[in-house]
Amino acid sequence: MNYIVLDMEWNQPWPGSPSSKKVLPVTIRGEIIQIGAVRMTEDQEVADEFQVMVKPKYYRRLNRRVSKLTGIKESQLLNEGIPFVDAMNDFRNWCGEDIVFLTWGFDDIGILRENLQLYSMDTHFTDHWYNAQMIFNAQTDGSNSQKALKTAMEIFGIEATRPAHDALGDAYHTALICARLDLKRGAEEYDEALKSHENGFHGAELPGCIARKVFHDYPDKRSALGAMSGEENRCPICDGRMLGSRWFAQPGHRYMDLATCPEHGQFLIRVRLSEQPDGKVRVSRLTYEATSEAAEVYAHRAEKADPEERPRPRRRRRKKSTPKPDPQK
Repeated sequence: MNYIVLDMEWNQPWPGSPSSKKVLPVTIRGEIIQIGAVRMTEDQEVADEFQVMVKPKYYRRLNRRVSKLTGIKESQLLNEGIPFVDAMNDFRNWCGEDIVFLTWGFDDIGILRENLQLYSMDTHFTDHWYNAQMIFNAQTDGSNSQKALKTAMEIFGIEATRPAHDALGDAYHTALICARLDLKRGAEEYDEALKSHENGFHGAELPGCIARKVFHDYPDKRSALGAMSGEENRCPICDGRMLGSRWFAQPGHRYMDLATCPEHGQFLIRVRLSEQPDGKVRVSRLTYEATSEAAEVYAHRAEKADPEERPRPRRRRRKKSTPKPDPQK
């Protein structure tokens, strides 16, 4: 048996762009553009590596945030990328049989399965996998927070020798962390670690948090955010319905909104969306005081909103003027 430490980068269309309005055979959160993987033996020794660029078919225009984060350019995907089906066939041949995937986070396997389904490819080879974050937490500080890869490396005293936000670079650094964990014990205790995580919250809280709650089983992101601004948008004091203003996206599938209770005023709402094992959406919701640090973050974000995220004013059509009749005729 071999461990395959996997990391990927994917492209997402800009909200409101023509690409974002495409109706695909399968709903995907992102189209994979880079795959990186490192093989670890059963004795947890780092072995060979795999990497490939994938030429996008549906979201061909590279989101500038993705490009800035990863350093990948459209020209690079055009010149070096290969079709997804070819990339996956090469990857599966490299992986071999009797494998267990390790990822740093919950997203990669879900994104991989969505892309496989988009091309009507088999997903069963991804069934056996673990989020190494859960094993790391259970064997270090026992927390429920999702630690950044960089933070975990610092805790273990691992020096970065590969670029960050590069699929192979992140997979390699994840493999170095996994090599220091007891993966067999981690697999045995994984269900308990996952249960603890599901009952907890993702990420660090900012000062001023006054209420926490977890919601489950939403069919998709739109339904989850709709519930958070609708029937579940409750005042932490009187439990009355609050009115939301606008969701702003943050890194890591997080969103924030400033909600108002008619009686008790404003509260800052932060949510993080994550995929459940059954593919549905789980929401971790945090409520903050309006004078908190989190609310200041929202105010700054609203003030500095990217022009492409702002609603575009409709152009007024100029009325055609009807020529006045010449009185002399």
